[in-house]
Amino acid sequence: MTTDHLTHHRPPGHARNTASKVPEVTVYFWIIKVLTTGMGETASDFLAHAFGPIPAVGLGGLALVAALAVQLAVRRYVAWIYWTAVVMVSVFGTMAADVLHVGLGVPYAVSTPFFMVALAAVFALWYRSEGTLSIHSIHTRRRELFYWATVLATFALGTAAGDLTATIGLGYLGSAVLYAVAIAVPAVAHRWGSLNAVAAFWTAYVITRPLGASVADWMAVGHGRGGLAMGLGPVTLSWTVAILGFVGYLAFSRKDVGQGAMS
Repeated sequence: MTTDHLTHHRPPGHARNTASKVPEVTVYFWIIKVLTTGMGETASDFLAHAFGPIPAVGLGGLALVAALAVQLAVRRYVAWIYWTAVVMVSVFGTMAADVLHVGLGVPYAVSTPFFMVALAAVFALWYRSEGTLSIHSIHTRRRELFYWATVLATFALGTAAGDLTATIGLGYLGSAVLYAVAIAVPAVAHRWGSLNAVAAFWTAYVITRPLGASVADWMAVGHGRGGLAMGLGPVTLSWTVAILGFVGYLAFSRKDVGQGAMS
């Protein structure tokens, strides 16, 4: 999936007079996004097993609030701050979906459409308030709050959808293959003009969640569940190291910072 296919066109005549709070959409963006989804999935499960579900959700919630507070406080996009917030959204978004299923007994067939409706509601409120859903428009506090609400909803939806397909017979590997194919659809549709850039971006963004989570689960779970039996801890650690490597590279190279922000 290339940058050209899933970036956004800035609104005509839009004056970019404040620094962007989100990265430019490059191939590195999609790689790190998928890595954060997998890491969030296994980290959530690891914490739940280590501390228990309720303390894990509490710790995840506090860490998410802290990460978002720092992200909202800075005046422009900073790679390590932004991606720390995404990681914590991934961890807590996974916990939110799991709490509905494990804690409250809500089937994935119910929680998946529930989170879909929640995401649609956030999109509707964002568009009604701001007139755009493009991430190139994230230059005000209100738009940034809408952006992060959307990101959290996409992670919860993706978690539920990934678990749904894994439990209806596809398994984790089959789900990974399904979503790997599915994520190419918005790129192709946008390239051939049947899907605009903003819709293509957010469609792909949602799909990265079950894609990354399915791959990470497949690596972590035991052979009896069709996995590689690497364990939650080792998978979480290895994916975290990969995230740190890519984010460190971007922080140094600034390849995901728009030219306007670099001048």
